[in-house]
Amino acid sequence: METTNKLKDINEVLDFLYQEFPQCFKQKDGIQPLKVGIFKDIAERIEGSEKVSKTQVRQALRKYTSNWRYLEAVTKSEFRIDLDGNQDEKVEQEHIEHAQKALEESRAKMAKRKKQQRPRKDSDTKSYKKNAAQNAKSADKGARVGNKPAKAAPAKRSGKVEPLPASEVKVNSKVKVKLGQALVNAVITEVNKDEVHVELVTGMQVKTKADSLYII
Repeated sequence: METTNKLKDINEVLDFLYQEFPQCFKQKDGIQPLKVGIFKDIAERIEGSEKVSKTQVRQALRKYTSNWRYLEAVTKSEFRIDLDGNQDEKVEQEHIEHAQKALEESRAKMAKRKKQQRPRKDSDTKSYKKNAAQNAKSADKGARVGNKPAKAAPAKRSGKVEPLPASEVKVNSKVKVKLGQALVNAVITEVNKDEVHVELVTGMQVKTKADSLYII
Protein backbone atom coordinates (compact mmCIF):
# COMPACT_ATOMS: atom_id res chain seq x y z
CA MET A 1 0.00 0.00 0.00
CA GLU A 2 1.41 3.38 -1.02
CA THR A 3 1.76 5.95 1.73
CA THR A 4 2.25 9.69 1.43
CA ASN A 5 5.03 11.07 3.60
CA LYS A 6 4.29 14.35 5.33
CA LEU A 7 6.61 17.17 4.34
CA LYS A 8 9.09 18.18 7.03
CA ASP A 9 11.34 20.91 5.63
CA ILE A 10 9.82 24.41 5.57
CA ASN A 11 11.11 24.97 2.03
CA GLU A 12 9.29 21.83 0.90
CA VAL A 13 6.09 23.24 2.37
CA LEU A 14 6.68 26.47 0.42
CA ASP A 15 7.18 24.41 -2.75
CA PHE A 16 3.86 22.73 -1.98
CA LEU A 17 2.16 26.15 -1.83
CA TYR A 18 3.82 27.22 -5.09
CA GLN A 19 2.46 24.11 -6.80
CA GLU A 20 -1.02 24.12 -5.23
CA PHE A 21 -1.67 27.84 -5.61
CA PRO A 22 0.53 29.05 -8.50
CA GLN A 23 -1.62 32.14 -9.10
CA CYS A 24 -1.05 33.29 -5.54
CA PHE A 25 2.40 32.21 -4.36
CA LYS A 26 5.47 33.17 -6.38
CA GLN A 27 9.12 32.35 -5.74
CA LYS A 28 10.62 35.54 -7.20
CA ASP A 29 8.85 37.50 -9.93
CA GLY A 30 5.22 38.49 -9.62
CA ILE A 31 4.95 38.44 -5.83
CA GLN A 32 1.88 40.33 -4.58
CA PRO A 33 0.47 41.04 -1.11
CA LEU A 34 -1.75 38.23 0.18
CA LYS A 35 -5.37 38.64 1.19
CA VAL A 36 -5.81 39.27 4.92
CA GLY A 37 -7.09 35.99 6.36
CA ILE A 38 -5.60 33.84 3.60
CA PHE A 39 -4.43 31.25 6.12
CA LYS A 40 -8.06 30.31 6.76
CA ASP A 41 -8.64 29.91 3.00
CA ILE A 42 -5.59 27.66 2.68
CA ALA A 43 -6.67 25.56 5.67
CA GLU A 44 -10.05 24.95 4.01
CA ARG A 45 -8.47 23.97 0.67
CA ILE A 46 -5.97 21.50 2.18
CA GLU A 47 -8.39 19.96 4.68
CA GLY A 48 -7.52 16.27 4.93
CA SER A 49 -4.16 16.64 3.21
CA GLU A 50 -1.61 14.02 4.22
CA LYS A 51 1.31 16.17 3.09
CA VAL A 52 1.11 19.29 5.23
CA SER A 53 -0.44 20.40 8.50
CA LYS A 54 -1.92 23.77 9.42
CA THR A 55 1.05 24.43 11.69
CA GLN A 56 3.45 23.89 8.79
CA VAL A 57 1.41 26.20 6.56
CA ARG A 58 1.51 28.86 9.26
CA GLN A 59 5.30 28.57 9.49
CA ALA A 60 5.64 28.71 5.71
CA LEU A 61 3.46 31.84 5.56
CA ARG A 62 5.61 33.47 8.23
CA LYS A 63 8.72 32.88 6.14
CA TYR A 64 7.06 33.92 2.86
CA THR A 65 5.66 37.20 4.24
CA SER A 66 8.89 38.21 6.00
CA ASN A 67 10.89 37.92 2.77
CA TRP A 68 12.28 41.20 1.40
CA ARG A 69 10.60 40.69 -1.96
CA TYR A 70 7.22 40.25 -0.30
CA LEU A 71 7.64 43.31 1.94
CA GLU A 72 8.63 45.37 -1.09
CA ALA A 73 5.52 44.12 -2.89
CA VAL A 74 3.36 45.36 -0.01
CA THR A 75 4.89 48.83 -0.32
CA LYS A 76 4.38 49.00 -4.12
CA SER A 77 1.09 47.16 -4.80
CA GLU A 78 -2.36 48.71 -4.74
CA PHE A 79 -4.34 45.53 -4.10
CA ARG A 80 -3.99 42.19 -2.33
CA ILE A 81 -4.82 38.86 -4.03
CA ASP A 82 -6.65 35.68 -3.02
CA LEU A 83 -5.56 32.06 -3.55
CA ASP A 84 -6.67 32.13 -7.19
CA GLY A 85 -4.81 35.35 -7.95
CA ASN A 86 -7.98 37.44 -7.99
CA GLN A 87 -7.83 41.03 -6.82
CA ASP A 88 -8.98 41.48 -3.24
CA GLU A 89 -9.03 44.43 -0.84
CA LYS A 90 -6.77 47.47 -1.19
CA VAL A 91 -3.46 47.61 0.66
CA GLU A 92 -4.00 50.16 3.43
CA GLN A 93 -1.47 52.92 4.07
CA GLU A 94 -0.87 51.58 7.57
CA HIS A 95 0.12 48.21 6.10
CA ILE A 96 2.51 49.92 3.68
CA GLU A 97 4.20 51.83 6.49
CA HIS A 98 4.50 48.68 8.61
CA ALA A 99 6.11 46.79 5.69
CA GLN A 100 8.54 49.66 5.06
CA LYS A 101 9.57 49.64 8.70
CA ALA A 102 10.02 45.84 8.74
CA LEU A 103 12.08 46.06 5.55
CA GLU A 104 14.34 48.78 6.97
CA GLU A 105 14.88 46.86 10.21
CA SER A 106 15.65 43.64 8.37
CA ARG A 107 18.18 45.33 6.09
CA ALA A 108 19.79 47.11 9.06
CA LYS A 109 20.24 43.79 10.87
CA MET A 110 21.78 42.24 7.77
CA ALA A 111 24.22 45.15 7.39
CA LYS A 112 25.16 44.89 11.06
CA ARG A 113 25.85 41.16 10.76
CA LYS A 114 28.06 41.72 7.71
CA LYS A 115 29.96 44.45 9.52
CA GLN A 116 30.55 42.22 12.55
CA GLN A 117 31.81 39.40 10.32
CA ARG A 118 34.32 41.68 8.59
CA PRO A 119 37.86 41.07 10.02
CA ARG A 120 39.14 44.06 12.00
CA LYS A 121 42.55 45.40 11.01
CA ASP A 122 45.21 45.90 13.69
CA SER A 123 45.25 49.65 13.01
CA ASP A 124 41.47 49.79 13.46
CA THR A 125 41.75 47.90 16.75
CA LYS A 126 44.42 50.26 18.10
CA SER A 127 42.41 53.30 17.06
CA TYR A 128 39.29 51.88 18.70
CA LYS A 129 41.13 51.19 21.98
CA LYS A 130 42.69 54.69 21.95
CA ASN A 131 39.31 56.38 21.43
CA ALA A 132 37.69 54.23 24.10
CA ALA A 133 40.41 55.15 26.60
CA GLN A 134 40.06 58.88 25.82
CA ASN A 135 36.28 58.71 26.20
CA ALA A 136 36.59 56.92 29.53
CA LYS A 137 39.12 59.50 30.77
CA SER A 138 36.82 62.38 29.77
CA ALA A 139 33.85 60.77 31.47
CA ASP A 140 35.84 60.21 34.67
CA LYS A 141 37.01 63.82 34.66
CA GLY A 142 33.46 65.06 34.24
CA ALA A 143 32.31 62.93 37.16
CA ARG A 144 35.05 64.32 39.48
CA VAL A 145 34.19 67.90 38.58
CA GLY A 146 30.68 67.21 39.78
CA ASN A 147 28.74 67.20 36.58
CA LYS A 148 25.23 66.01 37.18
CA PRO A 149 24.08 63.20 34.90
CA ALA A 150 21.46 64.25 32.40
CA LYS A 151 17.97 63.09 33.17
CA ALA A 152 16.69 60.41 30.90
CA ALA A 153 14.05 61.65 28.52
CA PRO A 154 10.60 60.32 29.36
CA ALA A 155 9.49 57.48 27.14
CA LYS A 156 7.11 58.57 24.45
CA ARG A 157 3.66 57.09 24.69
CA SER A 158 1.55 56.49 21.66
CA GLY A 159 -1.63 56.92 23.65
CA LYS A 160 -3.67 54.91 26.09
CA VAL A 161 -4.21 51.29 25.13
CA GLU A 162 -6.65 48.93 26.78
CA PRO A 163 -6.30 45.14 27.10
CA LEU A 164 -8.64 43.12 24.91
CA PRO A 165 -11.56 41.75 26.98
CA ALA A 166 -11.70 37.95 27.22
CA SER A 167 -15.09 38.02 25.47
CA GLU A 168 -13.43 39.56 22.38
CA VAL A 169 -10.67 36.96 22.09
CA LYS A 170 -12.23 35.15 19.18
CA VAL A 171 -11.53 34.35 15.53
CA ASN A 172 -11.78 37.30 13.09
CA SER A 173 -11.56 39.93 15.85
CA LYS A 174 -9.37 42.89 14.87
CA VAL A 175 -6.81 43.64 17.57
CA LYS A 176 -3.48 45.19 18.37
CA VAL A 177 -0.76 42.69 19.31
CA LYS A 178 2.33 43.58 21.31
CA LEU A 179 5.56 42.68 19.48
CA GLY A 180 8.53 43.79 21.55
CA GLN A 181 7.79 47.44 22.37
CA ALA A 182 5.47 47.98 19.40
CA LEU A 183 1.72 47.46 18.97
CA VAL A 184 0.78 46.12 15.55
CA ASN A 185 -2.68 45.72 14.04
CA ALA A 186 -3.70 42.13 13.42
CA VAL A 187 -6.63 39.73 13.02
CA ILE A 188 -7.16 36.68 15.25
CA THR A 189 -7.11 33.50 13.13
CA GLU A 190 -7.17 30.79 15.79
CA VAL A 191 -7.78 30.52 19.55
CA ASN A 192 -6.57 27.57 21.62
CA LYS A 193 -7.14 28.33 25.32
CA ASP A 194 -4.56 31.03 26.21
CA GLU A 195 -2.64 30.51 22.97
CA VAL A 196 -3.78 32.81 20.18
CA HIS A 197 -2.70 32.89 16.54
CA VAL A 198 -2.94 36.24 14.76
CA GLU A 199 -2.24 37.47 11.26
CA LEU A 200 -0.36 40.77 11.06
CA VAL A 201 -1.12 43.46 8.51
CA THR A 202 1.79 42.18 6.38
CA GLY A 203 0.25 38.71 6.26
CA MET A 204 2.72 37.21 8.73
CA GLN A 205 1.34 34.59 11.15
CA VAL A 206 2.29 35.03 14.82
CA LYS A 207 1.56 32.96 17.91
CA THR A 208 1.01 34.95 21.10
CA LYS A 209 -0.87 35.02 24.42
CA ALA A 210 -4.27 36.56 25.12
CA ASP A 211 -2.73 39.06 27.56
CA SER A 212 -0.63 40.50 24.70
CA LEU A 213 -3.73 41.63 22.80
CA TYR A 214 -5.23 45.11 23.00
CA ILE A 215 -8.26 46.99 21.68
CA ILE A 216 -7.74 48.84 18.40
